Amino acid sequence: MRKIAIQGTLGSYHDIAAHKYFAGETIELNCCSTFGKVFESVRKDSSTLGMLAIENTIAGSLLQNHELLRESNTKIIGEYKLRISHSIVCLPDEDWDDITEVNSHPIALMQCREFLDNHPTMKVVEAEDTALSAELIKQNNLKGHAAICSKAAAELYGMKILQEGIETNKHNFTRFLIIADAWRAEEVRRKETAIDKSSIVFSLPHTEGSLSQVLSILSFYKMNLTKIQSLPIIGREWEYLFYVDLTFDDYLRYRQALDAITPLTKELKILGEYSSFEMDINK
Repeated sequence: MRKIAIQGTLGSYHDIAAHKYFAGETIELNCCSTFGKVFESVRKDSSTLGMLAIENTIAGSLLQNHELLRESNTKIIGEYKLRISHSIVCLPDEDWDDITEVNSHPIALMQCREFLDNHPTMKVVEAEDTALSAELIKQNNLKGHAAICSKAAAELYGMKILQEGIETNKHNFTRFLIIADAWRAEEVRRKETAIDKSSIVFSLPHTEGSLSQVLSILSFYKMNLTKIQSLPIIGREWEYLFYVDLTFDDYLRYRQALDAITPLTKELKILGEYSSFEMDINK
């Protein structure tokens, strides 16, 4: 049985992503209230894997998770991209005319902004989690309350679905990372035969052209940069950490590329080497 720590409760998008990634396996979920507690769960029990959202095609990067990953002793061992479709749900005996308040995670609310703008009489209230919003409404019989969550969460908690697919942009995907204790991750990496992606982080000297030099070298070695995210280094004015995802078709050439940029960087750290996840975004 796989032990997986996720942020959120049963029926959340983390729950859905975990079951899809580990399809065919029996998994035991450890539902955590924060992402920090996901990392804590992995740290306390090396047999536990963590699953956390890292970026969304609409909301962008979850910057906090980049920092938690860098500061932890965990490594990325995989990724999964999930199509996010939101539903508005309520108590089984209520309907549209009864709803005065909508509860959900702030990112979900942002992704449904157009829908919410078309229903100005509904008070919008931010909550800890999408699925937890539905669970609390049902448990406490909160009349007049609706939740924005997944269809799976609505079915799990016996809620009535008023409307599906209320997200503004239908090309709404979240990328999740699967993380493991560093020692266990190394075991997984040695067994993996299809490694074609890496996530790294580094800082640079505050000198002219330092980033362009690194990018030129990565290009020379035919590394495909799929993401670059900068975060300021607290206490070091105008210096930044650069989080980079890159894909490659030759592992040896990839390692040569890292060797080539190392003298130009500071604090370079490999966050994980793993197999990339490809999906048909038209589905």
